[in-house]
Amino acid sequence: MRKEYLDESPAVIKDFLLYMQNMKGRASLTVDEYYRDLRTFFRYILYMKGMVPHDTPIEEISISGVDEELVKSVTMQDILEFFNYCISDRNNQAVSRARKTTVLNQFFRHLKERKFIIEKNPMDMLDSPKKKKSLPKYLTLQQSEELLKAVEGDNKIRDECILTLFLNCGLRLSELVGINLTDINSDRMLRVRGKGNKERIIYLNDACIEAIEAYKKVRPTEGVKDKKALFISRNHNRISNKTVQALVYKYLNAIGLNGYSVHKLRHTAATLMYQEGGVDIRVLQDILGHENLVTTQIYTHISQKQSIEAMKSNPLGKRKKDDADNKE
Repeated sequence: MRKEYLDESPAVIKDFLLYMQNMKGRASLTVDEYYRDLRTFFRYILYMKGMVPHDTPIEEISISGVDEELVKSVTMQDILEFFNYCISDRNNQAVSRARKTTVLNQFFRHLKERKFIIEKNPMDMLDSPKKKKSLPKYLTLQQSEELLKAVEGDNKIRDECILTLFLNCGLRLSELVGINLTDINSDRMLRVRGKGNKERIIYLNDACIEAIEAYKKVRPTEGVKDKKALFISRNHNRISNKTVQALVYKYLNAIGLNGYSVHKLRHTAATLMYQEGGVDIRVLQDILGHENLVTTQIYTHISQKQSIEAMKSNPLGKRKKDDADNKE
């Protein structure tokens, strides 16, 4: 979790965030989201309860004054009005509101069941907004090959290696950035630290090994501040999430794929392994580091959708019985 978020958090929120990170094993980026959602909520509560001047922009309201008494005063009606604000003023979609619902429910449960600060969870009577189910976007095999060919510039070998690992291993952004030199062993195995700091082992195929070996030959060594890191930035630090996102966007735009994200490369790897490589769904679950098989099964739905479209495209599929009878 970012230090400034922890420093800005009042005790009642800080305790919850530390519990979720240290005891429940939530990833730092996930805890950052918890903080931002709670900050938005309590900024709204402070504003609506008249605890700050009404001409104060809501984004400038400090939540440092949030204490147990304020938390105890929150009602179900307050929460309903907050979600109305999220829709009308913040234009939050169902997926964003669902996440806020989950965070607030966990926060108030923590205060009720672990800290005994409140007697009733005001979230108990609320349902989470239903999220629209959608299949993940992914690159085709041809587009994936085009993406790799689009790499150029001073960091060509490094960037090719990064894209190769994304497209072959299905890594999350944080997992790729966190790779250390010692995570790659002589048996072609890569140790990856995923969500909740859980480790898994991924086999590196020929393309990955060749890309890594090529990059190691040009990887900076002089003045490197994090000597353990595999991928190094131009400032000789461990490469950052932001830098990786920027380079991926650059090459995606170069082949005309605007609107795609780094995470779409993970979807691409999974989809290609399942559809083109015939990988068993449970093996794919292990490779991706999914805790539940249900999460991985989204890729079987992609395949089913394509099968349906293929069946619909068959010209005989529109042949009516009457047409056949008339030709007899």
